[in-house]
Amino acid sequence: MLTITYLVGPPASGKLTIGLELSAMTGAALIDNHLINDPIFLAYGADGRTPLPEWIWDLTAQVREATMTAVSRATKTTSHIFTNYLSDDPSEGRVLEQLRSIAEERQAHFFPVWLTCPEEELVRRVVLPARAERQKMIDPDSLLQTLRTKGLFPAPPDALVLDTSTMPPHAAAKRVIDWAREDR
Repeated sequence: MLTITYLVGPPASGKLTIGLELSAMTGAALIDNHLINDPIFLAYGADGRTPLPEWIWDLTAQVREATMTAVSRATKTTSHIFTNYLSDDPSEGRVLEQLRSIAEERQAHFFPVWLTCPEEELVRRVVLPARAERQKMIDPDSLLQTLRTKGLFPAPPDALVLDTSTMPPHAAAKRVIDWAREDR
């Protein structure tokens, strides 16, 4: 079954970790949001603590568009897993709809998965050393400011919602696979 799975959640909710598990279990190509962002963040000198300038998002959007073009032209046997944080801004829904559209064009099943996690657990996770290695947010104050001012885009009605504080990543990935099988 050809699939596009979209893991959406706040910083430190486990998107990459679950995506890696899901990719290992299914063979789907993992397009982590930092695969798109890191070339720009690294070139800029992002440190995971200092707020990023607004213009940087225009550059990451160019990388994202090139990636989306490659996914839309992917081989007929290549499934994909995307990870992303979407703020509660209505314009953020365009990435969701773009992936839905690509899935439809490719005759792939689309599975939106929203990851939730209590704020105190996100704060605990955000400072873990592995996050700094990938230019991820590592400052608890920045995380809290992001969560409180930008929020999280609401899960669409067809999304699976998982609390990542209640299950290990392997179990979360298995739950996504089981849900996808039930859904088809």
